[in-house]
Amino acid sequence: MENKTIRIGTRDSELALWQAHTVQNKLEDLGFTTILVPVKSTGDIVLDKPLYELGITGIFTKTLDVAMLNNDIDIAVHSMKDVPTALPKGIVEAAVLERANVQDILLHKGLDFLDREGTIATGSLRRQAQWLHKFPNHKVVDLRGNVNTRMQKLNDSDWNGAIFAAAGLERIKLKPKEYLDLSWMTPAPAQGAMLVVAKENDAYCLNALSNLDHTDSKICVHIEREFLRELEGGCTAPIGALAKIKGDQIHFTGVLFSLDGKDKIEVNKMIKLEDRQNFGIQCAQEVLNNGGKELMKRIKASLK
Repeated sequence: MENKTIRIGTRDSELALWQAHTVQNKLEDLGFTTILVPVKSTGDIVLDKPLYELGITGIFTKTLDVAMLNNDIDIAVHSMKDVPTALPKGIVEAAVLERANVQDILLHKGLDFLDREGTIATGSLRRQAQWLHKFPNHKVVDLRGNVNTRMQKLNDSDWNGAIFAAAGLERIKLKPKEYLDLSWMTPAPAQGAMLVVAKENDAYCLNALSNLDHTDSKICVHIEREFLRELEGGCTAPIGALAKIKGDQIHFTGVLFSLDGKDKIEVNKMIKLEDRQNFGIQCAQEVLNNGGKELMKRIKASLK
């Protein structure tokens, strides 16, 4: 097969570049030649609108998809939780890297506010709903931008804290000594996982990337994303999901919340690894039949 230079498309935020460099180093260690091509995304540019108002799922991935279909780049690296469950025609999943920390954490300026009124910042409906479910007397404000921008906004504000994915802060070494582990919060489907996508007909890149695939991580995130897709979440509903492999079994937790956090529908299930076909769909069906259909309708109506 010909030896070509693999052009890796990436957003130009520090975290996106870290992710792209990680894939670059892994490919180069295997003897492939690569080059990084930074591309700016609409998600990074429009900072004053909440994500769900921008009206498209995959706001962070769209620019890279277009660059790939225009043949400006060969592959793209994403935080998998930002990737829509349906990929554009012609683009396929090429590798899921070994998953990092799945947890959410709270960066704060002291925790004495937890028992009284407080203000927490997050741009995620999932985090907002789960926080309000636990702390109904708190206020949640919107927070957008890349990790560095969001940390700066927290510093400059009178908010009590802001919620971040642990993996993102750990990757770019910004996780402070003082933080609160939100182990009670169900993470976003595929949180902590990195996905590399390529063109469906690009055998060279698909072959190269197959070396980076981590089987257990891939199995778990696919179940979580199957759950998300079946609930029709996209980026626009408070949905959490986490699958874990323990021995020859998969343990799954999925949640759907109302926007204000008052209503919660949860599913906890275990299944043998070999029986995992459609497991995410089955778990989602359980949520839908348990009041989830009505709840999703209410969520969609209020986000219009």
